[in-house]
Amino acid sequence: MTIAVIQFGGSNCDRDSVQALEAMGFDAELVWHEDGLPDDTTGIMLPGGFSYGDYLRAGAMAARSPIMQDVREAAVDGTPVLGVCNGAQIGCESSLTPGAFTTNESARFQCEHVHLRVENADTPWTGQYEEGEVIELPIAHGEGRYEITDDRLEELEGDGRILFKYCDAEGEVSPEANPNGSKHAVAGVTGESDHVAVMMPHPERASLEDLDRTDGQPVLSGFAD
Repeated sequence: MTIAVIQFGGSNCDRDSVQALEAMGFDAELVWHEDGLPDDTTGIMLPGGFSYGDYLRAGAMAARSPIMQDVREAAVDGTPVLGVCNGAQIGCESSLTPGAFTTNESARFQCEHVHLRVENADTPWTGQYEEGEVIELPIAHGEGRYEITDDRLEELEGDGRILFKYCDAEGEVSPEANPNGSKHAVAGVTGESDHVAVMMPHPERASLEDLDRTDGQPVLSGFAD
């Protein structure tokens, strides 16, 4: 099982992702976007960072790299795909998942730990949590505000495609607990199939026993399902 961690110019969470995946027993490989997906790819991670300096829009240029067509085809064939932070922006820009990520409500870069409520525990990425469980993960983004039309969001809610929402330590969703102003406090969603997902918080930064932060491990475990 080889998880391809795609590198673009400006990626900076790629090696963190490989380290976290390998610590969990996965075989992970850094893949430069110009080289295409390895033949033995069984999972794909789009890591965080600032691909192409976030020119135009965050993730917009990386989404047009030829490898993203390979990623879309792999996703259709059932390969698990997870986009995190800048990878989430790339995923939305590539139409792997609906909606878009745009400038934080604060108009500032925000780097902090946040609480998330598990909205659907019946996906590969959340199956080791309980529905309604509160976890803590870090964020580090300037364009993390999730936006989508009200009608489309209602569809996603009804179809169980919302993975996480920002909340407080008690699990209450409120404007005060929403760090970037995301619509309905959405922090992660799935694609048409739940083996494809994007999320703004960083599970790989909360997945190492040595750091005493492991709330993100169950997300990365989705690559084994």
